[in-house]
Amino acid sequence: MLLYTTVGTNDLERAGRFYDAILPLIGYRRQKQASDEIGYAAEDDVRCRFWVVEPFNREPATFGNGVTIAFDAPTRASVDAFHAAALAQGGTDEGAPGIRPFHANFYAAFVRDHDGNKLVAVCEKPE
Repeated sequence: MLLYTTVGTNDLERAGRFYDAILPLIGYRRQKQASDEIGYAAEDDVRCRFWVVEPFNREPATFGNGVTIAFDAPTRASVDAFHAAALAQGGTDEGAPGIRPFHANFYAAFVRDHDGNKLVAVCEKPE
């Protein structure tokens, strides 16, 4: 349903280090970069689906209250690794890895990046 999504940043270099450390752990890597944006995608995808950008209007980046970007993770171990790496990179814990009440196999970990963007890695496979 979604073609792509973006999160804003006030420090693209720092954001790139953060996302380069956490996204490969769940199957996504940096595929493109320009002076004001970085694009990430799965290895076999034809386009970047997640972008970290400096706001087009040149105003400071802010996060949306109630907005969460959810990444599909291949395993529960990769969810754990995503969470640990995000915290090691200076991210904020918003919910440690574990089963959530959405359904019996909804295993997720929530974090915020340096700009306050809320992210979650989710594995829905039974293990």
